[in-house]
Amino acid sequence: MKFKTGLLALLLALLAAGQAFAGVTVPADSAQLQYIGRIDFADRARPMLSWPGTSIEGNFTGASLAVKLDDQQGKNFFNVFIDGDYSKPVIIAARKGSATYPAASGLKAGAHSFLITKRNEGEEGGTFFQGLELADGGKLLPPPPRKQRHIEFFGDSITTGMGNESPDDGPDHLLKDKNNFMSYSSITARALNAEAHITSQSGIGIMISWFPFTMPDFYDQLSAVGNNDTHWDFSSWTPDVVVVNLFQNDSWLIDREKRLSPMPTDEQRIAAYRTFVQKVRALYPKAYIVCALGSMDAVKEGSKWPGYVRTAVDQMAAQGDQRIDTIVFPWTGFGGHPRVKQHQANAAQLTAFIRQKMGW
Repeated sequence: MKFKTGLLALLLALLAAGQAFAGVTVPADSAQLQYIGRIDFADRARPMLSWPGTSIEGNFTGASLAVKLDDQQGKNFFNVFIDGDYSKPVIIAARKGSATYPAASGLKAGAHSFLITKRNEGEEGGTFFQGLELADGGKLLPPPPRKQRHIEFFGDSITTGMGNESPDDGPDHLLKDKNNFMSYSSITARALNAEAHITSQSGIGIMISWFPFTMPDFYDQLSAVGNNDTHWDFSSWTPDVVVVNLFQNDSWLIDREKRLSPMPTDEQRIAAYRTFVQKVRALYPKAYIVCALGSMDAVKEGSKWPGYVRTAVDQMAAQGDQRIDTIVFPWTGFGGHPRVKQHQANAAQLTAFIRQKMGW
């Protein structure tokens, strides 16, 4: 009798365990998932996220949510926000290869929302999204309506958010401290209720970068993983506003590091910037273009680099471009990459500027 009782208890325990792990699989190609950003859908069952700030959101029922990822290098980090609580993200530190990551449990009955955002950028490799796991009986609901306003950012580490969550006296380079969600770019987009595409790469410049390719080589890619032959379809998503925040790395590499020989003249620097912005203008003839610079030492007192940007913009305006302007984020004297508080200040400045120009 004891044997039969023990066997029954074991069977019941196994059954309970099976029920606990039972769940509802949501495939990555579900029409009720909302994707935002330059995402590679070559395989709809496992789209690849590589650009900072790319995101997936949706609504669901059930007591739990888990995220299934296949990461190329094991270096990517993601935020998962539940029910619009941006103050308490679940942070996924993706391991190399395929894995399932719990993101929420013990949720109350009824509808819930989720937002998954990529914290870092293409230099950490791409991540294939393989779908979701909901609690047994849970289901995916129709997604929220898409935002009607669109902003695209072309930038470097400042736009990405390199080191923004590091302490002021901490290092800038740790992957865990890079969070695009709290960069000026993403903060501005949220403040303006706009979808954002963050086309940025730490270390990149217009004339020269800390690696062999520049933004004019990089800006038209579908994948942000290095310099590659993928092609973004610019007709698939059109921004109302474009923010260009480049030249910080050029200032270091040209003036400080002397990496270009012969040294480019002022006129050549202005022409290089103008040529890139004209490429953007050709792609987006109706967009309002904001040529930004800062808030690192390229804008410190005595720097010529803000003047290069202003002159290039003035030249384009003189040629008839009336939907373009300049904004400079002030340098605070802080020697590292901007921290969250500086990003918030820059976002407030940019948000007010765009509201004025666009009537938003």
